[in-house]
Amino acid sequence: MQKPLIFVTNDDGISSPGILFLVSIAKQFGEVAVIAPDKPQSGMGHAITINSTIRINKTNYHNIAIEYSCSGTPVDCVKMAVNKILPRKADLILSGVNHGSNSSINVIYSGTMSAAIEGALEKTPAIGFSLCDYSIDADFSQAKQHLEKIISETLNHKLPNGVCLNVNIPKLKNDELKGIKVCRQAIANWVEEFDERQDPYGRPYYWLTGKFVNFEPESADTDEWALANGYISVVPTQSDLTAHKSIDHLKKLLQ
Repeated sequence: MQKPLIFVTNDDGISSPGILFLVSIAKQFGEVAVIAPDKPQSGMGHAITINSTIRINKTNYHNIAIEYSCSGTPVDCVKMAVNKILPRKADLILSGVNHGSNSSINVIYSGTMSAAIEGALEKTPAIGFSLCDYSIDADFSQAKQHLEKIISETLNHKLPNGVCLNVNIPKLKNDELKGIKVCRQAIANWVEEFDERQDPYGRPYYWLTGKFVNFEPESADTDEWALANGYISVVPTQSDLTAHKSIDHLKKLLQ
């Protein structure tokens, strides 16, 4: 019987600790292929490369037959895999493990999650994993058994077409994790600030900073609540941005 084909990518780069960890888990479940950015691509969202060429290069970071670094974005990596590299349709697409949270509104900025959403657009079950720890020394192994369960259940039971999973893991030790909580995306936003500075020629330049604000901290059905209370959050996510509840109202106004 043919093993499942699992495609792995990320936005932190092909040699980052998070993808090395995720590939090691994926190998337990099937044949693994990797195409990931050749440099960090965090915050790229669903960007694709259209104004320059895309190049791929064979690598040996993961000790597998099919692995390439890609000069493009995480979404480029998925498109390249699907259309040029993979020998057959993948059974599962995994993205991550990202350094830092992609919960709540962060999902729309995330290269990690955009790769998973692109997988869902290809009608392939897909999961984006993120750990709420930005440190290069982050310990991904604490949630290993939970990641294995999520991957196993998704392989065995699939997902609805067009749906992927946004999985975020709190920065806790294994014995502190309370388990997995399936929930919705919290209503939250970034209050941006721009730190203005001057270069040696007196010209201004800016660093984007800001503060994350959760507008419903007490709502126990959200990903932010789950993470704050020791749970791994799992949010079913899709590309459809239609505000369905507003359609009837707007029909009355505009049609």
